[in-house]
Amino acid sequence: MNDSMARFIDLENVALRYGGTDDGTLALEGTSIKVDKGEFVAVVGPSGCGKSTLMKVITGLWPPTEGTVIVDGQHVVGPLNSAGMAFQNPTLLPWRSTLDNIMLPLEVAEKHRSRFRREKKDYLAQARQLLDRVGLSKFENHYPWQLSGGMQQRASLCRALIHQPALLMLDEPFGALDMFTREDLWAALQDLWLARKPTVVLVTHDLREAVFLADRVLVMSARPGRIIVEREVDLPRPRVLNAAFAAASLELVQELRDAIEVARKEV
Repeated sequence: MNDSMARFIDLENVALRYGGTDDGTLALEGTSIKVDKGEFVAVVGPSGCGKSTLMKVITGLWPPTEGTVIVDGQHVVGPLNSAGMAFQNPTLLPWRSTLDNIMLPLEVAEKHRSRFRREKKDYLAQARQLLDRVGLSKFENHYPWQLSGGMQQRASLCRALIHQPALLMLDEPFGALDMFTREDLWAALQDLWLARKPTVVLVTHDLREAVFLADRVLVMSARPGRIIVEREVDLPRPRVLNAAFAAASLELVQELRDAIEVARKEV
C-alpha cells in the first residue's frame, strides 16, 4: 500500500460470532484489514471462510463481536448509507426500466433525495453517461426481463455508482455469468473504477478476476476467517484481457490457489 494515501477502511482484530452466544458460529476471528482511499482490494478464500460476513461487518450490517471497524475516519456503528453495493444477483426492480432502476439510489439516499426533483435533469445525464460507459445506452427503456444476465449486472454496477459512493462493495457480482460475459464485465468495471476511483472491496472465488481487477489480493483462512496472505498485483493499468493469461498473472493466480488449498486443509 502507498503510505501517502489516506486510510479508508481499518479493521482491527475483528471477530464476529453469529447468535452472540458462546455456542454460536464463529465466522471471523482476529481479522485485521487496512485499505487505502481509492484502492481496489479483492478478497478470496475457501468456501464458507467468512468473505460475505466480512462485507457485512465493513458496511455495518453486522456489528462485530470484538474489535473495531473504521470507515472513512468514523467508527461504524450501523449500516453505511453512503456505500454502493452489487451482488451476484442483480436484484433490479422488475417494474422499473433500466434507467429508472439506476436512478433509484438518488431517490432514497439522504444526500440526494432532497434535491432529486430539482436536479433530476442533471441526474438523468449522469445515469445516461454511466449507461453509455457500459454499453447500455440503447437499453435505458428496457425492463429487467428484456435484458440478458450480463446486461442486468452492468445495470447493477451503474446503480451502485450513480450516487458517487466513496466505497463500492462487490460480493461475487459476476459469479453467475459465463466466462466471456464475466471477462467483458471485468473490463467494464475497471473502466468505471478508473474513471471515478472509489475504494473497492471485491469478494470473489475467481482468482483470475481478483488478479485482473485488484491492486491487492487478500486470502482468508478457513472459518473462523482471518487474513493469512496478502499479495500486491504489480501490473500496469489499464489492464487488457490478454494480460490475464500472461506469465506474471498466471504465476500469481497459482500462488493464491496454493494458499487457498493450504487454508482448506486447515479445516
